Amino acid sequence: MKRALILGITGQDGAYLAQLFLSKGYKVFGTFRRASTPNFWRLMALGLEDKIELISVDLTDMSSMISALEIAQPNEVYNMAASSYVADSFECPLANLDVTGMAVARLLEAIRIVNKDIKFYQSSSSEMYGNHCDPQLGAHYEKSRMEPISPYGVAKLAAHHLVNIYRQTGMYCVSGILFNHESPLRGLDFVTRKITNTVAKIKLGLCKDLILGNISVRRDWGYAPEYMEAVWLMMQQDQPDDYAIGTGVSHTVEEFAYGTGCIADVKFDIKQNPMLYRPLDIKFLECWTGPTKEKLNWSTKTRFGQLVEIMVKADIQRWTDWQDGKTFPWDAPLYPNEAKVLRR
Repeated sequence: MKRALILGITGQDGAYLAQLFLSKGYKVFGTFRRASTPNFWRLMALGLEDKIELISVDLTDMSSMISALEIAQPNEVYNMAASSYVADSFECPLANLDVTGMAVARLLEAIRIVNKDIKFYQSSSSEMYGNHCDPQLGAHYEKSRMEPISPYGVAKLAAHHLVNIYRQTGMYCVSGILFNHESPLRGLDFVTRKITNTVAKIKLGLCKDLILGNISVRRDWGYAPEYMEAVWLMMQQDQPDDYAIGTGVSHTVEEFAYGTGCIADVKFDIKQNPMLYRPLDIKFLECWTGPTKEKLNWSTKTRFGQLVEIMVKADIQRWTDWQDGKTFPWDAPLYPNEAKVLRR
């Protein structure tokens, strides 16, 4: 039986990855960060909380990483842990560089010390590209120039380069450059889930306004569970490599918002709040999928409209169940109004 250790198992990607591994017969271990309030709602929503083994790990402490490796004795390690909300990286750049970037150096060293035959996956990000786009393709792929414009993007790029260095020393290290991928398990910090959650409340008369920041940026949005299948495939190849994962199609935030309204059958005006703009924002991200299709024989199945429908229907059902007094794992009731959070 294969053994997998997933760092960041309580996040969207970690939870779906755990679900996939269990379906493939893996023994699954997952790390989580100790917090004053536990954050296991995604694992509970998928019914996984009793099927995995949990290990507390601090990404700033290499000794805890070594301990986790010794406990889990994994064949494969998947790093899905990071401070992944880009806007917050401008508020806390030093912490983001440490947790998202330097933590990968600690983890790679921990693997080298404990067992350098362990396969390692790093979740890289399309945020590494910044505003540079390949002029011939009009899109981005594994070899596109990377010029990040956020502390998060810089941290991810540092980790990406570290993975390449350790790969050249003989370790099996893979980087998956994942473009935006969403699901009903997406956190409310992210604009897609913020939209579907708010539109669901508008539908049920719990809210009137949809307040957003920059609605003109374009993103390549895919369905997270499908992307985790690609992640697993990357780690089953004979030789480690970098892979860009996306749909090959991009849409604006405004298109996502009004698409959600059409599916929910509600009308609303988008109100833009300058406080919700990032100091710097990437205007356009779209994946060129050719190399990945060829190397992994993988492509997305869920189209943009289907993704929007999956997410908004899930949030409408949640708020309906909440109105009916049902108890179930989710995040929205505990989340503050983002417009009330002061930013510099």
